[in-house]
Amino acid sequence: MEQQSIINYSQAIKAIKSAILQSRYRAAALANREMLSLYYGIGKFISENSREGTWGTNTIEVISQQLQQELPGLRGFSASNMKRMRQFYETWNENIPNRPLITGGITNSNRPLATNEIEDINRPTLSGDLKVAENKEYAIRPMLSGEICTDLLLANRQAVSDDLENAEWKYFLSIGFSQHCEILAKTKTLDERLFYIQKCATEFWSYRSLQYHLKSDLFHKQGTLPNNFKATISDINLRQKALLSFKDEYLLDYINIEAPYDEPDERVLETAIVNNIKNFILSLGKDFSFIGNQYRMIIEEQEYFIDLLFFNRQLQCLVAIELKRGEFKPEYLGKMNFYLSALDDLVRLPHESHSIGIILCKSQKQGIVEYAFRDMSKPMGVATYNLSSELPEQYRGILPDSETLKQLL
Repeated sequence: MEQQSIINYSQAIKAIKSAILQSRYRAAALANREMLSLYYGIGKFISENSREGTWGTNTIEVISQQLQQELPGLRGFSASNMKRMRQFYETWNENIPNRPLITGGITNSNRPLATNEIEDINRPTLSGDLKVAENKEYAIRPMLSGEICTDLLLANRQAVSDDLENAEWKYFLSIGFSQHCEILAKTKTLDERLFYIQKCATEFWSYRSLQYHLKSDLFHKQGTLPNNFKATISDINLRQKALLSFKDEYLLDYINIEAPYDEPDERVLETAIVNNIKNFILSLGKDFSFIGNQYRMIIEEQEYFIDLLFFNRQLQCLVAIELKRGEFKPEYLGKMNFYLSALDDLVRLPHESHSIGIILCKSQKQGIVEYAFRDMSKPMGVATYNLSSELPEQYRGILPDSETLKQLL
């Protein structure tokens, strides 16, 4: 009886915990939607008044200062952030040339005010720079999220399926305003922006993760890895997932190796990666788990070591990475083919897909890679890396090397 009570308590706790977490998630999602709606509406209001000459040059700064005085502790309404709200509205509004008139946002009307609206009829004059009609009523209320959704669905872009259209506006409302601003600042096309918005929402990127992927230009590099997947992976869906799981270049800007114009020793590079393994996994993607470095296999009483071994949950396979200094050489693939055969026979579990190998080197020439891939039986790709310590050619030799600097210090 006592055991049964413990089980009931455990089930009750689990159910209540699940309900609490789901409620928190829904509340956070609704709060984010409401915030984006508010910022979009405020951005519309600021744009219409500041761009048409209704306001003076310093009006936004004056409004921001007045808001801080009237609502002490208010955050997110600095002059620079209010200008971002304007950019947020104007950028997305440009992609929606034939949309219906938005009834929400910040409006001026004589209608009765709803209970969830903030009325500011008898507001104090902000400054001489803020030129508005004295007898107009101004009401501020969050724009309904559905109105943003409608706007996005009417965007002037290539036709896609209805399901994808619905997904786009859902993703749009699922990420934070700071992420939206970073995407707008670092991208140029609508497709690129929607790509990063979807990635942020579906892969739960933090602001820092978004910055990294924007800097590494994931949009243009994803799916460009030189590979032999078409010849070695028969399953079309798995092949596509594999292609999208790797890039042709990885930005290792968190690794700082001395003597920037000398190629680092492979073991030195490996050690630096292991010491920064969290950042390296961020470089690879969200589905990679680190198994180990110098992964040991014994074949016919001889030891062999794989530089880095990972497991990819999306692909359900082992991923072996070999680090090579300098330019790609065809013989690298023969050794990797050997490693993958051994992994598949000795390490891979029955339910897992065949292992994939990546050669990570400093540079590669496409023609040599293509010839090297012919007749290889295991799925492999060749990617390059870029370190933060590298100097452009024109600056090399200007600064003293590390040893000289140490002597000077």
